[in-house]
Amino acid sequence: MPKISVEDSYFHSKNSIRISDNLFSLAVPKVMGIINCTPDSFYEGSRYETIKGILTQTEKFISEGVDIIDIGGYSTRPGAFNIPLTEEIERTQKSIATIRKEFPELIISIDTFRAEVAKEALEAGANLVNDISGGEIDPEIWNVVAKYNCPYILMHMRGTPQNMQEFTTYDSLFKDIAAYFSTKINALKKLGIHDIIIDPGFGFSKTLEQNYELLNTLPDLQFLGCPILVGFSRKSMIYKKLETSAQEALNGTTVLNTKAILNGAKILRVHDVKEAKEVIQLLQ
Repeated sequence: MPKISVEDSYFHSKNSIRISDNLFSLAVPKVMGIINCTPDSFYEGSRYETIKGILTQTEKFISEGVDIIDIGGYSTRPGAFNIPLTEEIERTQKSIATIRKEFPELIISIDTFRAEVAKEALEAGANLVNDISGGEIDPEIWNVVAKYNCPYILMHMRGTPQNMQEFTTYDSLFKDIAAYFSTKINALKKLGIHDIIIDPGFGFSKTLEQNYELLNTLPDLQFLGCPILVGFSRKSMIYKKLETSAQEALNGTTVLNTKAILNGAKILRVHDVKEAKEVIQLLQ
């Protein structure tokens, strides 16, 4: 029997995606918990370099009601180091395989822009690919996603993590981002990739003011027909505006997550699962 994408089903694509041949409903927004297998991610509280620490944090997230775990082995903070491919695979593959063994039903995302890392992660048990570059840095990643027939998170960014803040000039912020998504969604569908989530890329190739402009126009991105994921968690767009720090940015994160859900976001990518789940629970 041929596999049926959500696009071909009775379910609207903004409210469901297909994960491992099962429909994953987004009628109620979901929470993605961040686990960084890195020593240099911008928020110290998200760094886990040992398998024991990763499993402990995963178990904590599950107890708080997490829906998806996002595993990353490459820091994408502005100016981050460009680590070797082998190091990123080493950081993520074993972590994913161990989590999959301990928590067989958990939905796992691999946060990478490299095709080989995505392939190894999917082989180890990951369910979807979260690509900050939208296929710009390593175009082969789209072929990996198509081969494994998995959902794909398409984010907007210009350049690389090392130079992205040099590319913040837009003719029209919303129109340029909407055109970027429209073009890439059409190209992905031609490859047979239909379960697409879009991420506007808050903090990536955008000034502080542009991040808030984008948040206010979030409802307009729904014309693309894809679920929207947002990631504000403890970012500089919060702590610079409040003149504080990432460690003190949880309250601001909660405020922006609330506005994003009201503006149509379906997935919150966060460091603090309990608080994000409470936002969704109260808004229901």
